[in-house]
Order: sequence, then structure tokens, then C-alpha cells
Amino acid sequence: MRLHLLSVLSLSAILLTSMVGCGSTPPAVALDAPRVTVMHPEQRQLSDYEEFNGWMAADKTVEVRARVRGHITKVNFTDGQYVKKGDLLFELDPRPFQAEIGKATDSLKVFEAQKTAADKEEARLRALQSKGGASTQQVEKAEADALALAAEISRVQNEITRAKLDLEYSRITADISGRVGKAELSEGNLVNAGGSDPLLTTIVSVDPIRIYFNVDERSLLRYAKGVGAQGGNLTDLLANLKDQHANFKFEMDGESGFTHEGTLRFGDNRVDPTTGTIQVYGDVPNDKRMFVPGSRVRVRLTI
Repeated sequence: MRLHLLSVLSLSAILLTSMVGCGSTPPAVALDAPRVTVMHPEQRQLSDYEEFNGWMAADKTVEVRARVRGHITKVNFTDGQYVKKGDLLFELDPRPFQAEIGKATDSLKVFEAQKTAADKEEARLRALQSKGGASTQQVEKAEADALALAAEISRVQNEITRAKLDLEYSRITADISGRVGKAELSEGNLVNAGGSDPLLTTIVSVDPIRIYFNVDERSLLRYAKGVGAQGGNLTDLLANLKDQHANFKFEMDGESGFTHEGTLRFGDNRVDPTTGTIQVYGDVPNDKRMFVPGSRVRVRLTI
């Protein structure tokens, strides 16, 4: 019995030792140091800005009309074409104007011949007057006839000048460079100059192009202080806006990011009482002709 008890105690000791060995704590694992990103402080200037809705418009717009009456014989452009100043757009029938020049030239020759004869007659009578062969009345009449013919010559010369101008006006040219609209009249139509003269076409300049937008008075006062206008005076700012050379940025409809830039040129001289805003415009270079009048834009003005 005693031996059996000892065996049991020995077996229990062995099991207890095994259990203690299995539950021992594993050795600690060394952890890597945490990675830390270091950035140096950077000094930058931050600007406040306001955004406004705007639209593009041509710097210059010309309505092409005829100065003389005549039939259109030729249209020398296609609708929407880019034209340069002086390019021929329409041609009117030149023959009536050429006939007027010829008629006036013939009249001039007649009066010049009569003037030559009148001058000779006056000289002859003056020579006779010194010898008592002609009266003073005859000499004065000869002198008046010569002066009248000189006036007729001057009148006809003016008629020739006017007729030549009419002939020049029969060739209707572009007064500015830009994009031409559609031809309102085609070959064969009669053009009446004067109060009922029809519109032939229009030309809009494309470079530079203008951007108009309305700015509220509060924002303009802040802007005036920002650009250093004397005492933030709004009147002085608007009067001298073209001399500020202040830039603004804008984006086209459908774009993201104000990637285009223009220069402020003009501010209206009064506040619109219905909206409390002032209309402002700036110029934008458009040598690549990527901007079209009438397009909507979003303007960002740095305050």
C-alpha cells in the first residue's frame, strides 16, 4: 500500500512538471522603431479672391453697309471667314460710276477750253483799253466771264472727285481685321445707300477679346485697398484701372481650373442701382483664336 502511494505521488510530480514546462512564457521579440516623416516648414503667400460669372465679347464690332447705290456683282468671302483690314468683301457694278467720271471729265475739258478763250479775250481788251479801243465795262465783263469759268472748272473738279469716291465705295472692304458673319445679300441684289441701306454683314474683332463681368461694390472696395488705391477710393480705382495692370484668371464653361489669364482695363463710372454692381471688363490675348465672343466664363479676381 505504501509503495502504491509513492508511485502515485511520483507520477503526479512528473505530470505537474510537464504542465509547468508547457505553460512557460516565450522569449520577447524586438520591435522595429516606428517610421516618422519629417517636413521642413515652408513660407508661402496666400491670397484671398472672389469669383464672378462673366461673358466674352468682341473688342470691336463693325456693321458693313454700302455707301453708294448699286447692284452687287460679287461677294468675295465665305461666311465665318477671318478677314484682314482692307480685304475686299463686296463689289458693286462700277459702270455707272465710271460713266459719271467720264461725263464730268468731258465737262471739265469744255470749261477749260472756254476759260482759255476768256483769258485771251480779257487780255486783248485790256490791251485795247490802254489805247482807248475798249471800254472799262467791256474789260470788267471779260474778267467776270473768266472768273465764272474758273468757278465752273472748280465745281466740275469736285464732281470728279466725288464720282471717283463713289467708284471707290463700290468696292466694299473690311474696316477692321476679324471674323466676318454671313452675307446678308448675295450677287444680283440692289443696294440702296442712305436711310434704307441694308446690312451686308458684320465683322467682329478676335484679338484681343474682352471679358465682361459684374462686381459688387463691397468686393471692389476690398480690391481697391488690396491694390493700394489711395484710401481705398473706388472712384480713383475705376478711373485708373487701365494703369494698374492688374491680372485676373478665368475658366471656360466645362473647364476645371482657372488656367487662363487677362488684364483689367475698364470699370464703369457708376453703380447699377438695381443690382448694386459695377461692370468691369478686361482684355485677353486671343492670337490662337480659341476664344469666341458670347462664351460664358467664370472669373477669379484676387482681392
